[in-house]
Amino acid sequence: MDARRIIAKLRDRETPTRDELQWFARGLADHGVSDAQAGAFAMAALLNGLDEEGRVALTLAMRDSGDVLGWSLDKPVLDKHSTGGVGDCVSLLLAPALAVCGAYVPMISGRGLGHTGGTLDKLEAIPGFTTDLEEARFRRVVSDAGAAIVSASAHIAPADKRLYAIRDVTATVESLDLITASILSKKLAAGLEGLVLDVKVGSGAFMKTPEDARALATSLVDTANAAGCPTTAIISDMNQPLVPSLGNALEVAEVMRTLTGGGSGPLVQLCAALGGVLLANAGLADDVENGANAIAASIRDGRAAEAFGRMVAAQGGPLGFVENWSRFLPEATVIREVTAPRAGHITAYDGEALGLAVVGLGGGRQVETDVIDPSVGLSDLLPLGTKLARGQPLARIHAAREDAAARAEAELLAAITIGSAAPETPPLIHERIG
Repeated sequence: MDARRIIAKLRDRETPTRDELQWFARGLADHGVSDAQAGAFAMAALLNGLDEEGRVALTLAMRDSGDVLGWSLDKPVLDKHSTGGVGDCVSLLLAPALAVCGAYVPMISGRGLGHTGGTLDKLEAIPGFTTDLEEARFRRVVSDAGAAIVSASAHIAPADKRLYAIRDVTATVESLDLITASILSKKLAAGLEGLVLDVKVGSGAFMKTPEDARALATSLVDTANAAGCPTTAIISDMNQPLVPSLGNALEVAEVMRTLTGGGSGPLVQLCAALGGVLLANAGLADDVENGANAIAASIRDGRAAEAFGRMVAAQGGPLGFVENWSRFLPEATVIREVTAPRAGHITAYDGEALGLAVVGLGGGRQVETDVIDPSVGLSDLLPLGTKLARGQPLARIHAAREDAAARAEAELLAAITIGSAAPETPPLIHERIG
């Protein structure tokens, strides 16, 4: 085996063999492959691509570069992954709902990336909650609480961790093959028996067009199924935030209002759609519709809230969080109301700009070493199509300082388009694949 020969194959539009990709992934993990060689591999993959067999082989090779978990449990082991959006707190709601409906959910999640929020950052707004669990404790929480949401250990898909960092600085993040292998190598390493993918499309998503979202969803579904994990994707809309708040503690508050208030609305609808697919594929529901109804019922009747409370306590959060959540979540020192500069209808949101405004407030990282302020963000955003009077409240800004709030106000107003006629609002769910 020789890194140069493997890179030359990709350069010449020939897919390396499974053994070659296994060898290269091991070299990424143990540094037998240099940074220069990893960068050349990533660029060749971006420019020339892999065939379907090569994409599956690379995914499995990166999965097998580290630990692969196995489970001996009496119920199916299921999970969900989102490609990232704004105001998207589905995981916090769906994991406990799935646990109530008969699944175990060992959810390995990520932190904020670019303009999108991270599930781990949101949960860490809860005092004491830890997402960094050793494997024995991770297994115990899953077994006892039914669900755990944690960060990936250094031993999970280390080849992906190294290649991802190199892609980030070599302008190769956009490779469909490498995105697919990166997402699935970590998910497959969790030992799943079923996976559902929430592929976002729209102004607040990484995939802005339906064509790009469909291409990614198809690549992920085909690769995961070929790798032995039953997988379906739902393409969901991200032309407006999923909930009316952006920011870590503010999104946890939205989840808690939903869990404790017999919730409805887009968040519950999307959770039910995703969970219904998982339950049906795993044999825990007769069909997708029955599965979706089971998920929604667990949220309405409070069982999902109880499961969420068990998970929070098991991962170091406060006892009684569900009953007293508003006492525990941090609040910003400055809250500024933003009003409509003119009458009309909200015709569009620039979701990426909204997300970056939250990052600018301190709710995300601009460099890896930044410390997140969990209290900051935006709240009380109005749905697309809302009719406005001049001076009517548009949203609230939660900030640490007045100058930060002033900057965020200008960014918020620039991210909202007000027109004379109401727009045609897009559907929440565009398509199901797989």
